[in-house]
Amino acid sequence: MAASKPGVERATFGRMPDGTLVERITLRGAEGFEAGVIPYGAVLHTLHVPDRAGKSEDIVLGHDGFDEYLAQRKFLGATIGRYANRIAGAQFTLDGATIKLDANNGPNMLHGGHEGFDRKLWRVVEVTEAPEPAVVLDYTSADGEGGFPGKLEARVIYCVTGPMQLAVTFEATTDRPTMVNLTNHSFFNLNGALSERQILDHRIQIVADHVLATDAASIPLPGPPHPVIETPFDFRQMHPIGARIRTDHEQLRRGRGYDHNYCLVPGEGVRLAARVESPHSGRVMELSTNQPGLQFYSGNFLDGTLSGKGGRLYRQSDAFCLEPQTWPDTPNRPDFPSARLDPGRLYRHETVYRFSIA
Repeated sequence: MAASKPGVERATFGRMPDGTLVERITLRGAEGFEAGVIPYGAVLHTLHVPDRAGKSEDIVLGHDGFDEYLAQRKFLGATIGRYANRIAGAQFTLDGATIKLDANNGPNMLHGGHEGFDRKLWRVVEVTEAPEPAVVLDYTSADGEGGFPGKLEARVIYCVTGPMQLAVTFEATTDRPTMVNLTNHSFFNLNGALSERQILDHRIQIVADHVLATDAASIPLPGPPHPVIETPFDFRQMHPIGARIRTDHEQLRRGRGYDHNYCLVPGEGVRLAARVESPHSGRVMELSTNQPGLQFYSGNFLDGTLSGKGGRLYRQSDAFCLEPQTWPDTPNRPDFPSARLDPGRLYRHETVYRFSIA
């Protein structure tokens, strides 16, 4: 592979319905590693990573053109907010007041309601060239947007911090007490987004002893987290994603596979949360984060109705998601890690994706 130097490339990607220009900002690392970002939804549009033969390929699902992102809301690579995952009954109590939210998943709220952060055009604040190419995007969420109290000033930073390493940092401040839980919703396939190979043979390790069992609406059940030991949810050691996905287990039936929050082993700062390996391509992804939870989703609801890059129809098990976040329904669960943000405090979510070759 020809050597490459860190840098940034900016190009027009499309236009909003009102004519506003939408860029695509490519952060180039070394030796074929690069990340493409679009401000609409603060989306990770592409992520090129070399395989064991030195061939660099895009490993995230998405669309080739901008109009497809506008036409369908599928969260491909998007920044999720104000609250990733679900809030039961689309409401919670905060300082004695009942906060009613935008219900968009039956009676519940999912990923910020009908018009979450993934449907907003973020502002390009800063672009940094070498040695660590980066882009800073921000968005101001008005008081009451989606039902959430407080004006929230949010920003996301994508930064190539090593030869094959991408750091994604979310920050937010508020002028009133509120709840916030941001994440990135990329769909990964370490064989390549155009490979037409499923991810069931990918081997995964998740640094968690417990998982949240859910009801039929994917809301966490009452009670403490469930131990993963002696269940199909035990990924403390490497296992193929598909090895136990068809086990007759109530939680796998409800989710049509894996779609659960893993309660990460507590620790300080950014720490290893998961490792995924593709035996076919040799690509290895290590995800480290400072968040208390990790939603593992095995692409169960990709049903062939969505057309993506290269005209491919995305089907079940074509990709997996690892979404670092606070636990779902935390605003209604005082026994869960808090998602509260008060004025004068900084919400800061750090996640690092480090790639290597096995």
